[in-house]
Order: sequence, then C-alpha cells, then structure tokens
Amino acid sequence: MITLSGSAPPTEQIRDQIRGLVASGRLAADERLPSVRQLAKDLGVAPGTVAKAYKALEAEGYLTARTGGGTRVSRSATTIPRPVLEAARQLAATSANAGTGLDETIRILRAIWPEQPIQPETPDASRAR
Repeated sequence: MITLSGSAPPTEQIRDQIRGLVASGRLAADERLPSVRQLAKDLGVAPGTVAKAYKALEAEGYLTARTGGGTRVSRSATTIPRPVLEAARQLAATSANAGTGLDETIRILRAIWPEQPIQPETPDASRAR
C-alpha cells in the first residue's frame, strides 16, 4: 500500500501517499490504518516518522485517531471526482510510457495550470427565448 522511494523525506512521502489513497477511494471512510509501530516496521523507519505523518494528516482532516480505536480515515475526507481521477491515471500512464518522471510531469502541470478557474459554458440566454 505505502512504499518509500525518491528523495522526499519519509514523513512527506507517507503523508502524500495516504492523501492519494484517500482521494482515490482506495482507503475508504472509517477504514483503519496500520498502527504507527506496524507501518514503521513495514517501511523500515522510526515510529516517530509515521506518528508525525499521521498527526499532520489528522490536522488536515484526513484521519481521526481514537485511544484504543486506532487511526482511521476521516468520514469528512473528500475524494477526487471520478473524471479527474481517470484523467490523472491516464496522464500518469502516458508520462511513464514517454519516460517522463513524476517531478517533470508535476512541473508541466504547474506550468499549464489555469490561473483563473475555467467557468463552465452556459447556454446563451438570447437563444433560450
């Protein structure tokens, strides 16, 4: 489920991956995450690293922690709309097939991202008459 690779700090990688799993729906609301100790052992990092990531995700509203109840995905955590998720998966596959890495793909997205939200087209009111 979660793997560490790349140059980003482990805490950041854990946070980013859990955010992605929640947003994509692969981690559902109320789903229990591994304990801090278990995930730390699985990833080969210090428990404090995982605890820091979980704490940050709790502050962001992705996770809830209950004494004795473990850490779970928050009910209020949002998911990415399906069309956006499908487009992101397609972009990831296309980029990988073209030999373009994640960092470069993100740089490209940031460069082309619209500064102003694109408004959906509305029917011309004069035609509605």
